[in-house]
Amino acid sequence: MRYKSPSIMKGKMLSRSCTNFLNLASGDELPNLDRALRKLPRVMTDPGILSDFDCVYDESQNNRAPSDMVYSMVQERRIIVANQLPLRSQKNALTGKWEFELDEDSLLLQLQDGFPKQIEVIYVGCLRVEISPNEQDDIAQFLLKEFRCVPTFLTAETHSKFYHGFCKHYLWPLFHSLLPITRNHGVRFDRSHWQAYVCANKTFADKVMEVINPDEDYVWVHDYHLMVLPSYLRKRFPRVKLGFFLHSPFPSSEIYRTLPVRDEILRTILNCDLIGFHTFDYARHFLSCCSRLLGLDYESKRGYIGLEYYGRTVSIKILPVGIHMGQIESVLSRTEMATKAKELKEQYKGKVVLLGVDDMDLFKGISFKFLALELLLRDHPNLRGKVVLVQIANPARSRGRDIQEVQNETRVIAEKINEAYGSPGYEPVVLIDRLVPTHEKAAFYSIAECCVVNAVRDGMNLIPYKYVVCRQGSASLDEAFGLAHDTPRKSMLVVSEFIGCSPSLSGAIRVNPWNIEAVAEAMNSAITMADTEKQMRHEKHYKYVISHDVAYWARSFDQDLKRGCQDHFLKRCCAMGFGLSFRVVALGPNFRKLSVERIVSAYSNTRSRVILLDYDGTMMPQTSISKTPSSDVIFVLNGLCSDPRNIVFIVSGRGKDSLSDWFSPCEKLGIAAEHGYFVRWSKDSSWECCLLGADFDWKKIVGPVMKLYTETTDGSYIEHKESALVWHHQEADPDFGSSQAKELLDHLENVLANVPAVVKRGQHIVEVKPQGVSKGVVAEKLLSAMASRGKPADFVLCIGDDRSDEDMFHSIATATKDPTVPAIAEVFACTVGQKPSKAKYYLEDTVDVIKLLQALASSSNNQVPTHAQFQSSFGCFV
Repeated sequence: MRYKSPSIMKGKMLSRSCTNFLNLASGDELPNLDRALRKLPRVMTDPGILSDFDCVYDESQNNRAPSDMVYSMVQERRIIVANQLPLRSQKNALTGKWEFELDEDSLLLQLQDGFPKQIEVIYVGCLRVEISPNEQDDIAQFLLKEFRCVPTFLTAETHSKFYHGFCKHYLWPLFHSLLPITRNHGVRFDRSHWQAYVCANKTFADKVMEVINPDEDYVWVHDYHLMVLPSYLRKRFPRVKLGFFLHSPFPSSEIYRTLPVRDEILRTILNCDLIGFHTFDYARHFLSCCSRLLGLDYESKRGYIGLEYYGRTVSIKILPVGIHMGQIESVLSRTEMATKAKELKEQYKGKVVLLGVDDMDLFKGISFKFLALELLLRDHPNLRGKVVLVQIANPARSRGRDIQEVQNETRVIAEKINEAYGSPGYEPVVLIDRLVPTHEKAAFYSIAECCVVNAVRDGMNLIPYKYVVCRQGSASLDEAFGLAHDTPRKSMLVVSEFIGCSPSLSGAIRVNPWNIEAVAEAMNSAITMADTEKQMRHEKHYKYVISHDVAYWARSFDQDLKRGCQDHFLKRCCAMGFGLSFRVVALGPNFRKLSVERIVSAYSNTRSRVILLDYDGTMMPQTSISKTPSSDVIFVLNGLCSDPRNIVFIVSGRGKDSLSDWFSPCEKLGIAAEHGYFVRWSKDSSWECCLLGADFDWKKIVGPVMKLYTETTDGSYIEHKESALVWHHQEADPDFGSSQAKELLDHLENVLANVPAVVKRGQHIVEVKPQGVSKGVVAEKLLSAMASRGKPADFVLCIGDDRSDEDMFHSIATATKDPTVPAIAEVFACTVGQKPSKAKYYLEDTVDVIKLLQALASSSNNQVPTHAQFQSSFGCFV
């Protein structure tokens, strides 16, 4: 094997490997394909000595167990994972040996410039050629030693189904907003292709695990080929530092929701710490999908967008990629490039050259570009014989009938235009349908008056950036063209508004590629625009391109990934879910699940207990249509109330009439309705109002405002309480309902600025209530009343799930620190669901809540009636 020495390598590879294999996906997700999964061979660290695997993973302890091997040094590293390695490969026809060299055109290789010099970069990915199984071990060792590349070997069947089947023929069109409506137009979802996709992602993950040091290394996964890989790494290493960047568009939720495995892909991407997109549109679509499909809301804080996902903050990064200035400037300085540019300048002398450089696929809009040129020549006869559109069609990256159709259509339209408007020595369309060397492309960029990028949908597309830099020229180009070095430079861009770089190029003429007339007019404007205007636009674009290059992009992403991972070791992690629904729940160091054994022990050893319980979302699931308490709820509440050492309260935002009716079987149960505005200690006691003589004139202001938002938000409604008005939007469109709730909150805060009422936003609600009314006040008054009676509480249990319950948690925490209040021996503030909270404990769901209350009721010294006895007494309620 031979290789060419790279010009931009940074230091030598630290030879170490850690073999870890993951059995994550369920049986139907991992196909029984004919494949030979090979682990990375042992690595030669010293001449003649093969090291064993440097570390092993202790599954039972969920952390790494050190081996006897001690690293000679520790070096900060980045592991870049992508579908293809940044290598060119070919087999020498004479020797029969493989030859490799770094692909300096690869973005993965170029992004190294954004990392500090001491950072070591390792690449994991596939080769672009098929290697026979008997050669794979030797080549793997060679590539790791010479290029710091870890090759992933897939069988031909797996690779075909994974890449050509699922990625290119199904996922790629879908992410470009093309649905396979019929079998003749697109490829429909194929379960075997999806299984191959999962299988391939697992193989990539296995390769990463063989070289990763999870405590130190940062992993950066690239593009849609590897969207389920994050779950495998997060499963194996809960604190892995993991970023993902999508280089393609992300479709709108209406398109994405057609994907049969939509939830699985979203959840596995959310196992990353940082997710990057080229534009806000792509990020917005992703966030909308998370909201609609997973019920997740995002927040923007100090310029950063974050999604709270099971206690972890997943950061969203919007950052368009740039080009490698050094590489392009190197190409521009070559003699062969200047010679080719001079030759083309002479060839197209007297002509205005429009240039297109696109991959040959159905989204690049090449045929639309040709039709626009045809219209331009038809409507402007003076341009015939003067304007030439040179279209470089890069070879297609995939194969299939759709690619062949695009190629045929492109050729037919080009021939038609040339026949209609061509003449001897003049062809309006020059179609170059072959692999064009980099220096030749740069030569075309340098002579083109305008670059036209007319894609109907595309990711970033760096062609306009390369064109601008080439138009800036170089010393060798100036000499070839006979220009002075201070000659003003000019360039023009016509770009589709549906490509990722469009927002960054404010001086470009943006077009809708579907509007042929508009594209033709844009071409004419670019041709006829004054030179001074072209120069100003070029200068503006050039300044942006050189300051936002690939190094800037990589450096910015790397810095944000570090920031997003800085608190990894400050939290405890626990695993949830199976297969691709796996996720890690991050908990604060003092936030833990409430142990039944722990609380029952405290309960049994205390004599003056207070139990405060929210209702919706705590005792009753939020998704339940009927809100009437079940027989189990009534039974356990009566069991707790029957113990004279207990004071049990339902503290809810609901109205007193509903709560009175629902809990009428519980005679000793206390109820605080409407967040504590109405309170009664038992069924036989009367309702007390916490604010006598309260002024409710604010309802006359709030009512019309809420009515306006209700009329404009389908699915919303107003709940009228005696002390409050509540606007509900849980049945509205998730995105629109949330947006309207934010607007309503701002609107009401403005109109109620000098009114004794407070506006609060809860889960799918906006509520206005009098000042001084909250669940926290209920808790304070209850504890104070018990202390004044000579029976201060020595056990407090408070369980809730909503924002309003956080007031109770805060009040209890404050009471325990107040020196004027008798010390409370045992305090248990517990939220429902694992999420950021002022509570120190959590329970998973309402089922866990009921089980815990049943355990407390059973441990009471007083005899609790059996369920059968209770049913006979309250048969109408069970």
